[in-house]
Amino acid sequence: MQSTATVLVYSDDANTREQVRLATGRRPASDVPEVQFIECATLPAVLKELDRGGIDVCVLDGEAAPAGGMGVCRQIKDEIFHCPPVLLLIGRPQDAWLATWSRAEAAVTLPVEPVEFAGALASLLRSRLAVGA
Repeated sequence: MQSTATVLVYSDDANTREQVRLATGRRPASDVPEVQFIECATLPAVLKELDRGGIDVCVLDGEAAPAGGMGVCRQIKDEIFHCPPVLLLIGRPQDAWLATWSRAEAAVTLPVEPVEFAGALASLLRSRLAVGA
């Protein structure tokens, strides 16, 4: 198992980014590596980090402004070669169909519920690291 996993967190709201960090802790599950975060508050910062490489999972805030996470997800799926899996934070359960449209691999509702979020993130990390192995 690799020693750390890198998770990009995109939200214009610092409180949302903090919720993600707190829900994850050092690692979202015992069978995945410790997580280090790269936080982005703007779309250009997200694209710069993805171009740099080394991201294992993206967590995108569907409620971010001016560039919402659903549109960002669809854009990076089209533009980034071997785009990492995306966990989308959505405002309400009824928005799950939009998460599917954006091609996100998983979606959880805001505010972040720690057990649900950690489980979804761990699942994406497992699949990403299995592909990279």
